[in-house]
Amino acid sequence: MTRKLKHIRNLAVAATALLLAASCKIGHHYVRPDIEMPATLAEDATADSASLADRSWTEIYTDSILQGHIRKSLTYNKDMLMAAARVKELAARKRIDFANLFPSLGLRVYGEKERDNYGGDSPSDDNQFDLKANISWELDLWGKLRWAHDASMAEFMASVENQRAVRMSLIAQVAQAYYELVALDNELDIIRQTLTARRESEHLAKIRYEGGLTSEVTYRQAQVELSRTATLVPDLERQITAKENELAFLTGDYPHHIARSTLPQELSLPDSLPVGLPSSLLERRPDVREAEQNLIAANAAVGVAYTSMFPNISLTAQLGAESEELKDLLHSPYHLLSVSLLQPIFAMGKNIARHKAAKAAYERAVYAYEKAVLTAFRDAYDAIASFNKVKEIYKTRYTLENSSRTALSLALVQYVNGAIGYMDLLDAQRTYLDAQISLSNALLDSQLATVNLYKALGGGWK
Repeated sequence: MTRKLKHIRNLAVAATALLLAASCKIGHHYVRPDIEMPATLAEDATADSASLADRSWTEIYTDSILQGHIRKSLTYNKDMLMAAARVKELAARKRIDFANLFPSLGLRVYGEKERDNYGGDSPSDDNQFDLKANISWELDLWGKLRWAHDASMAEFMASVENQRAVRMSLIAQVAQAYYELVALDNELDIIRQTLTARRESEHLAKIRYEGGLTSEVTYRQAQVELSRTATLVPDLERQITAKENELAFLTGDYPHHIARSTLPQELSLPDSLPVGLPSSLLERRPDVREAEQNLIAANAAVGVAYTSMFPNISLTAQLGAESEELKDLLHSPYHLLSVSLLQPIFAMGKNIARHKAAKAAYERAVYAYEKAVLTAFRDAYDAIASFNKVKEIYKTRYTLENSSRTALSLALVQYVNGAIGYMDLLDAQRTYLDAQISLSNALLDSQLATVNLYKALGGGWK
């Protein structure tokens, strides 16, 4: 390289350093919106930072079969796989915007062998051989490229939070579907036991009718009740199959039989669970964190639109050699240094409109973030209220089930002895069936209350 080329290079480097040092990032930097939050997450809660959400989902869902289904869903569920692919996509796009901050280097190797013969009697060679390195760099004087990089970074982080939200929601969906499937099994067992009792009642009614102790109406009523109970079985079997298919879908598999345990016969819930501070929702809930990252990206988009109204300055340099003869290529140095200035002068207000649109999009993102916060608090308050009441509901339904079972036993003895009619026995049987199903639903509600509370608090966010 000649002394002249070195001098040009040093001048270019010095000029670039000065331009970068003098550059600034014009625009409003992101500040989280000031949102007034409640003092606590529950009326009777203390200001304790401990939260149920700090525990791993394996501590909440202790059923080993359920844990297996959850692990399978986290590996093969299609929504999880799509969310992971989205993260990879935005990670690559983030890398593109980061690369735009730096110079780009290209190499051009060109060879052309041409022979002209104008007029037919004067042939001549017109060859060209080039070997050039191209360097181009858009100077980020106003911060447009840095704003674009900030936007892509926020979009990438939003995709990460979305993946966490999908994960949290998927765990809750699998647990809920599993518990509902177990509860349906329990309800089907109750109906089948009731169906056996109905058959015995129908047989007893037939004997009493044939013996002349009761009228035919009583016997026919027993047949009706037996048939009515029998119709419940296929409907429950249909619901069980549909729930199995739902669980298979959540685990990324085709419909098949789902392994499961049985519904516990007694409720074992603590009197209260730690819920944490209100600010913990903003830290743990991935949907709130995703909304904030979208807000950061919208703020950066405003910066991009604003700085696009300022001149763009690009540096271009070419170093290499060009010659008409290949053998002389390395002895024919070539260099070019250019600066281009692109100034938006008149575009019918397009750039101003683009800036206004970006500001409106940012305003919409602010409201979306505030809505996400409100939704998080509503979910938390609903889940806490449900959890606090489910134990009381279970106690009343447990008492009802015991009382109705005792009443049915007494009614059956009285009916056999002829002290009461069949309708009184039938009423006691119906009451007991309703009480059994009601207790089964209370047990299911207790499990779902834990699922919803854990999800509402952002459980498993780590």
